[in-house]
Parts: sequence; structure tokens; C-alpha cells
Amino acid sequence: MTQTLPSRARSVRRVRVGPVRPAVPEAPQPRRSVALLVFVLGVLAGLGPLATDLYLPAFPQIAGDLGASEARIQLTLTSVMVGMALGQLVVGPLSDVWGRRLPLLVGIGVFTVASVLCAVAPSAGALVVLRFVQGLAGAAGAVVSRAVVRDLFEGDAAARFFSRLMLVVGLAPMLGPLLGGQLLLLGPWQLLFGVLAVSGAVSFVLVLVALPETLPVERRRGLDAGVLVRSFGGLLRDLGFVGPALTLGLNFAMTFTYISAFSFVSQEELGASAQEFALVFGVNTLGMVVGTQANAALIGRMHLSRRLLAGLVGSLLSVVVLLVLGVSGHVGLVPVTAVLFVMMVCTGFVSPNATTLAISSQPASVAGTGSALLGTLQFAVGGGLAALAGLTGSGGASLVSMAVVMLVTGVAAALVFGVVLARGHAGSVR
Repeated sequence: MTQTLPSRARSVRRVRVGPVRPAVPEAPQPRRSVALLVFVLGVLAGLGPLATDLYLPAFPQIAGDLGASEARIQLTLTSVMVGMALGQLVVGPLSDVWGRRLPLLVGIGVFTVASVLCAVAPSAGALVVLRFVQGLAGAAGAVVSRAVVRDLFEGDAAARFFSRLMLVVGLAPMLGPLLGGQLLLLGPWQLLFGVLAVSGAVSFVLVLVALPETLPVERRRGLDAGVLVRSFGGLLRDLGFVGPALTLGLNFAMTFTYISAFSFVSQEELGASAQEFALVFGVNTLGMVVGTQANAALIGRMHLSRRLLAGLVGSLLSVVVLLVLGVSGHVGLVPVTAVLFVMMVCTGFVSPNATTLAISSQPASVAGTGSALLGTLQFAVGGGLAALAGLTGSGGASLVSMAVVMLVTGVAAALVFGVVLARGHAGSVR
């Protein structure tokens, strides 16, 4: 494994403009090596979703224990997302300079320490700050995992790998609330952050023993602030990158609005228990996994842009139905769950395709920087707009306020991608 992956990374053909062709290795890579890579990167990329989702069932308990409002506790979720957004701006470029492993190990180490401190936070304000630090460090797993994929794969090969990766990553948000709900039966909410600390420690060891360096020294960049600023500027001026990146961020804002608000909505408006919320959340997240695997099955049969457009339209229509249910005033947990499940299936078509479209538009020499900006836009837009769900309701988050914010962000995502299609920046990746 240690020898196979770097040699493959050196053999990938680099393309700056025009059709992106799959990487052609000198020799076929063993399936066992690919499976191990999917597992390792999936664990790393899943650390962030686990940090955001594990404690969701405990929101009402944390609010009561720390004497804080619903909006203040939702802010702990927003702060970790903002931290992940800014952290990627730091880790991504550094991974282009120092390689993938060192920034990743440092990030995971800080994440582990921050998780321990979250468990002993004395107030909601302290928890908000510590969650920001946790997100800042946890960003390493997300940004480096995407950069590693760019080191090794291109085009449909990358889309296929991202779909496989989502199968593993999807377990974190699916099992996180379920695990969190069960842990609350064993102890207080602080126990959940102890589990996150253990997860960080295990991830650290996994990187040490199972993830080789995929960016050789000869392909690394110098640490030059001017070059870095110009790289970010070039990415932001490139519609082929920023269009799919904003599409991903706005669609993520729609999904994250549901993630941040549904704990309160389900338990306080729809009468669910913490364990019932966790079960519903897990079922809906399974829908996203189903969507990513359906997307993988359609590779080679349906153009990437069509798969992405289908996901955007399907998720938007689902949110319209959700809003109608909320406005009607006669709604239960079962119909809301069914609609959200369909929305998450459609969302499963958005993430791998939008990520591939953005990352594949850039050369491998700026894979870390591009991955950083992609993640920053995703988490900054997603975390910032999702906070509106708690502010638009008169007494906190409600099903209607949640659905309104989801509808606005879903429409915006579809409109942005429409501009990308109209400008012809979605037809080069197959």
C-alpha cells in the first residue's frame, strides 16, 4: 500500500482545460488497496460530520444544563461549521506545501484535545468557542481527503471514488445521532464529546499506519503568500470552479438547515423523543447514502451535469412539499420523515458531482488550495444560512421556518448551477 499509491499519483495525467480524462496508471491498482484507501479517507472525512451530528439529540439537554436558549445552542453547531470553513483555508494550502500527512496529523491532534475541553465547557459561550476550535482543526480530514483523491484520480474515476467515499462518510451522520441518542441513556451530554476525543485519537493512529504520502516532494509548492493570494483569486474568478462550489455550498445550506433545526422541531413540535429523533435522522441519512450509490451506478450512462441537475431539482421539489406540510398545521413525524428521506436521496446526487466538477477544473498542483476553498464556501455558506432557521421562527426553530430557509437556499443552488450550464462550464467532465 505504501509503495503502490505514490507511484500511481505520479502516473496520473494532468489536464488544465478541456475534457478531463480518467487517470491511466502504469499498472492496475489492487482492489484491496483501493478499498483500504476508501476506508481511511472515509474515516477522516467522516470525522467532521460525526462532530456535528453526534450531539444533535442532546440539544434540549445541553440548553437546559447550561441555561441557554435554543438559538445559543444552535450557534455551537454554526461555530463548528465556521471553524471548519476557515480551517480548510489554512490546511489546504499547507498540504500543497508540506504534503498531505503532516497538516492532517496536526489537525487531528488538536481536534482530539478540543473534544476533551468541550466535555468540560462551563457555559454555552465557552462551548461555542471550543466548538469553533474543534471545527478549525477537524477541517484537516475533509480538505486533505479531497486533495488525496485529486492526487490519484480524475474525471469519472474521481466521481466514482467520491461516491464510494460517501458510502463510508455517510455512516457518520447516519450513525452519529443514533449513537448519540443511545449514549444519552448511559450518561450526560458530556459523554458524547468524550467519544469524539476517542474517535480523533483512533483517526490519528490510522493515518500514521495506513495513509501514505500522495504528494511527492517534486510536486509541492513553495510557501509564498503572494502566490497563495493569486491562487485563491484565480479560483474565485474561474466560473468553472466557483459555480459548482457555490452550488454545493447552497445545497449544503439547505441540508444543514435541516440538520441544525430538526432536533428541536422533531422533539418540541412533533413530539419525538431523543431516541426517536436519532432513528429518524439515521433513516434520512441512509437516503443520502442511497442517492450517492445510485449516482455511482449512473456513471457512464448519464452525463455528470444531468445527474447533478436531477439532484438539485428533486431536492427542491421535496422542500416545497415539506413547506406545504408545515403550513397546513396538521403534520406528523412519519410524513415529514418520508419527505426528508426523498430530499436526502436527491442530495446524494449533488455532493459527489459538484465536488468532481469543481476539483477537476483545476490542476493537481493546487488541489489542496482548491479543496480548501471548496470546503470553505460549503461550510461558510451552509453554516451561516442555516442559522437563519432559528432566527426566523418566533419562538425558535419551527417546521415552517426550517422549510422556508431550505426553500430559499435550494432555489439559489439551482439558479447558480443554471448559470454554470448556460456558460458551458458543466460539459467538460464525463
